[in-house]
Formats: sequence, structure tokens, C-alpha cells
Amino acid sequence: MNISKSTLPQMNGGLFLTDGGIETTLIFHDGFDLPYFAAFDLFKDEKGTRALRRYFARHASVAKRTGAGFILESATWRASKDWADKLGYSAPDLEEANRRAIRLLRDIKAEYETPRSKMVISGCVGPRGDGYDPGKVMSLEEAQAYHSQQVRIFADENVDMISAITMTNVNEALGIVRAAQQAELPVVISFTVETDGNLPTGDSLGKAIDMVDRVTGNGPAYYMVNCAHPTHYETRLLSGEPWVERIGGMRANASRLSHAELDNATELDDGDPIEFGRQFAAIRSRLKRMNVLGGCCGTDHRHIEQIAMSCIEAKAA
Repeated sequence: MNISKSTLPQMNGGLFLTDGGIETTLIFHDGFDLPYFAAFDLFKDEKGTRALRRYFARHASVAKRTGAGFILESATWRASKDWADKLGYSAPDLEEANRRAIRLLRDIKAEYETPRSKMVISGCVGPRGDGYDPGKVMSLEEAQAYHSQQVRIFADENVDMISAITMTNVNEALGIVRAAQQAELPVVISFTVETDGNLPTGDSLGKAIDMVDRVTGNGPAYYMVNCAHPTHYETRLLSGEPWVERIGGMRANASRLSHAELDNATELDDGDPIEFGRQFAAIRSRLKRMNVLGGCCGTDHRHIEQIAMSCIEAKAA
């Protein structure tokens, strides 16, 4: 029996970390070629699998050392049919990659979880299109049909939850919520925003959350923001509007650059990990329900460690 959203450990408060920018770390720090930013492609051989294991172990050890919980997010952001087709994967091969991703997280959880550091296994679902550009927006029904394939695999692997990361539009978010509800799995929706704090479609973050909640009966356990720098959305989160209460976490970019600028960048902008951690602590001090914190593009275990240390110091002050 899958757990309900009300029994997810992070719903009871306390600090929960996530990993950082898995794709940018693997490319710029570890030297891997990731066509289409597809980290799941590394499961095709032992060298890639070892690199993914090291990546997750490095981040999980930060949580264990600091006594924080940890959301183990599978390396499957691109592991859906359209992206797999571009890489030449058959349907059985794609399914196996998704399963391997979850099994790796189970191994990490078994090794690093402690009574102080609860670890949650999340099946990561990414956008059908580009993470910065919604392109052709699907209908709710199309999105549900497309993403149900991956969600069903995660359900069969007994994940604790589904996370939809870097959502650019409302319809796709709705489809994923419906797919997760059908599979009886808790789901989290993480929207991405531009430098003006709005989704790539132009919808405000508040409007997007209100629409998803209205159509799905408050389906998501909570919402997150990812793949944008905190300065791009901080004002929105601190607005005091009712929808802000539904925000439970954020995974921010290290860089202040826009999505368009990041697309054209040839070098990694990893920002300042210490400043990054302090920005997270400052926002969390104003938003008590926001307790799932991590990184996105340009971040690595250093940024996650600074988040943990800054939040712990702020609590002790």
C-alpha cells in the first residue's frame, strides 16, 4: 500500500534537503556527455552507474551529517518516451532505466538513512518539452496519458511520492497530478519561473497553483519552485498571498542569469555557495512551511551543505 501525502515525513516539518543540479554536476564536474540533459542514460553502463551512485551518496551524506531529512530524487527527469526516442531507447530499455534509477535510491537510503535523517524516495517526472520553453502545450488528457507510463513504473517500484520538476505550464502539471492520483501516489508539483517570477507561459505562480488546486481538489501534497535563482521569485513568495501557504520547497539555480542566457552559456556559473545558503535561510525564516530545500542548475553538494548550515544557524540564533 502506498503512503498518502499526509504521511510523507516532510509534511511533519523539520528540514529536508534535496540534491543539487545533477545534470550540470555530471557534465561540468564529472566530465560526462549528457545528450538532451538525460542523466538516466548513464545507467547504460557500469561507469555511469557508479557516477550516479557517488553523486547521490555525496548529497545523502550531507543530510546524514547535519541531521536533516533528504528527498532522494531519481535521475529520471528525461526518462520519458519522447526523450528516450531521441536517444534510441526501446520501450523495455526505457522502463528498465527508470527501474534502475529507483533501485539505486533504495540502496542509498539503506546505507545513509538514520532516525534523525529520514529519507524519502521520489520518482522524478520532467516536462515533455524543454524545461525552459513550454512549446506546444498539451491538454490535461494528453499530459495524463503521456506521463502515466512513467508514473506507473514508479508505482510498481513502490516509490514514496512523485515529483514533477521544472513544470512550465498548468496543463502538464494537471496531467501529472491526475496520473499520480490514478496510481494512488502523493505528488509534488515544482514550477519554473522566468526572471519576472512568472511561468514561461506568462501565468503568475499564484494563478498556476490556484488553477491546479481547483481542478484537482488540492491534489498536490505541496508545491515547489525550481530552476530559477531565488531573486527571481523571492518577492512573490514573500507577498503574503494565500497561495504562498501551498509552497513547501524550492530548488534554485546558482546563477542569476535568465533561462535564455543559461541556454547560451558555455561555462558553468556556480555562484557563491555561502551566499546561496544564506538566501535560502532568509526566505525560510519568513515561510515556516517551506522545509524542502535544494539546488538546480549550477549547484552541487557544496551549495546543499551551505543551505543546511545556514538554516541550522538561523534556527539556533
